[in-house]
Amino acid sequence: MASILVTGAAGFIGSRVVRLLLDEGHTVIGVDDLNDAYDVQLKYWRRDQLESCADFSFYKADICNLESLVDILDRTGEIEAVINLAARAGVRQSMANPWVYFSTNCIGTLNLLDLCVKRGIEKVVQASTSSVYGDSSDQPFSEERSSGEVLSPYAASKKAAEVLCHSYHHLYNLDITVLRYFTVYGPAGRPDMSPLRFVRWISEGEPVKIFGDGRQSRDFTYVDDIARGTLAALKKIGWKIINLGSEHPIDLLSMIALVENEVGKKAIIEHKPRHSSDVLKTWADISRAREILNWRPETEFDQGIRNLVEWYRSNREWARLIEL
Repeated sequence: MASILVTGAAGFIGSRVVRLLLDEGHTVIGVDDLNDAYDVQLKYWRRDQLESCADFSFYKADICNLESLVDILDRTGEIEAVINLAARAGVRQSMANPWVYFSTNCIGTLNLLDLCVKRGIEKVVQASTSSVYGDSSDQPFSEERSSGEVLSPYAASKKAAEVLCHSYHHLYNLDITVLRYFTVYGPAGRPDMSPLRFVRWISEGEPVKIFGDGRQSRDFTYVDDIARGTLAALKKIGWKIINLGSEHPIDLLSMIALVENEVGKKAIIEHKPRHSSDVLKTWADISRAREILNWRPETEFDQGIRNLVEWYRSNREWARLIEL
């Protein structure tokens, strides 16, 4: 089996990708700087679930530090593919510090692409986001439509990373698959996103903050489905941009109702003004993923929310203290 480098290995998606790779018998080199962009308890918890695996090696390193990456590759030997899941994520947070977003999402990606060329690594899977589509009413979002009118520095940095990837495919014939993830949720998810926040707030009787009227909807996609799609993208297909989404948008009020049902408590809703960087709706066209990757989501939203609530209950002693 292949030896694969996964950046962002302690991240929400990254840790699930690592687990699936290990289950398939691959050797995995994980890289993560364990930064404090959100509560590091979650990152350490995810990493700790993987460290007992014999075929997993973890390195604490920042992909913006080229020397660190060179040192890791010198120590690990031949790598057959890179899955770049290391990123600064979050629309609103990117307005506060856009520089760190461009550093990680652009310079970090550039470092990895250049090392792939120099080390003869032929396959790259690059994580991107549905945020590059902006707030268009032309939905569902197809990979063929324009993605230049972005609404946040985060989306701009991920679009820039996509363009870098295309240039390296064109110049050096790297086989690169860019995956545009649509709102990912599930156990041990990011605390800056609504699913974990809503579960925590409703479970603990805290006010549920909604920015806007709650009718905005997202194409929520379960993390294990996203991880499966990411592994499927390791196949050699040249240059492709592919959406991974559920194809079924859910509005926030409907999600709150599901969480209320699973938790057994009513939400205390507190409305806030809609943020200027928020889009009203995301909706994925996943026909390309079906055709090229033979991928489709398998987890229904209510089951995914049930899994998240069960995870929270099992880890409540520390999860209720996570900084949101």
